[in-house]
This record gives sequence, structure tokens and C-alpha cells, in this order.
Amino acid sequence: MDKNTLRKTYKAKREALIPSQLEDNSIAIANKALELPIWEATCYHIFLSISNKKEVQTEFLLHILQGRDKSILVPKADFESGEMKHFLLQENTVLKPSGYGIPEPVAGIELPASQVEVVFIPLLAFDRNGNRIGYGKGFYDRFLAQCREDCLKIGLSFFEAETSIPHDPNDVPLDYCITPKTVYTFH
Repeated sequence: MDKNTLRKTYKAKREALIPSQLEDNSIAIANKALELPIWEATCYHIFLSISNKKEVQTEFLLHILQGRDKSILVPKADFESGEMKHFLLQENTVLKPSGYGIPEPVAGIELPASQVEVVFIPLLAFDRNGNRIGYGKGFYDRFLAQCREDCLKIGLSFFEAETSIPHDPNDVPLDYCITPKTVYTFH
């Protein structure tokens, strides 16, 4: 299957999930994350879920990170430049949905991508080699290329791995992907 067909297929699969499945599977993913050897890091980057796209609900992972007193960065996308900025999530951080429905910080302390040690990545599909497909705008590939070399890249998916998916030379592969049932390791 080509990337566009995979995007359509996985958007439809997500759309078929009912609210209780979204929550239960998101909790299972957060619990599976505890199995990973990532908890010694200090600075984590996590996406804030777009509820109308039925993304993995990251609030459960956020609670784990906050409970462990980690520094948490959240993205703010600039659709004109195709770049993301990264803001420290604090108690007083004001979040507002963008025009695309993405919860984003209004303002705050911006940090460079080079500070990030672990990134939780939204995706639509992934394969057994750690290749992933997102919405197709390339925000995460550009961001991950700016991260330090040892930064751990962790996808979050409601669905299990495809055998193989198409990928381009500039696509940055995952180190791990977490589903409600499985932790995939790629490095």
C-alpha cells in the first residue's frame, strides 16, 4: 500500500474506535511505556492529543511524567514554515486549540530540540522496521533531525505493526513503538 492509502485506512480504523476504547487503549499504552528503559532521562517531548482525530490520549503519559518530576516540552506548529517550536509545560502554561484543533501553548519558555532526550510521536501507521507514517506534513521528521543523536523516538499507536510501509530517505525511524498490547523495539 502507498502512504496515502495507508493514511486513509488508519484514519478510518481510528474513526471506528468508540470513546471507551480510546481511553482504555490510551491507558494501556501509558502503562506499557513503564516497561521501557527511558525513565532516567530528564527532558521529554510529548504531543497533546487532537481529540477530533481520535489520537492516543497522552494525558495518561503526562501524569506519569509529572509524577516523576520530569521536564516536559509540548510542540507548537507553524504551518507556514513547517517547523515546530517546543515549550516547557508548566502549571501556569495556557493551552489553546490551534486552527487545526491542536492544543498548543499560547506562550512560555521555549527550548531547543537539542535539549530533548525522549520524544513521544503521534502516527497513523508503522512497520516492523520502525518506519512510520503521520499526517504527511513532515513536522516530526524536521524536528527529529534537529534532536541530538541519542534522542529516543517512541511512536504511540492503537494498532499493531504493518509488515512494511513505504519510506523516504528523510523519514526518521522510531526506536520504539507502543501499542496497547506490545512494545516494539527497533534499535
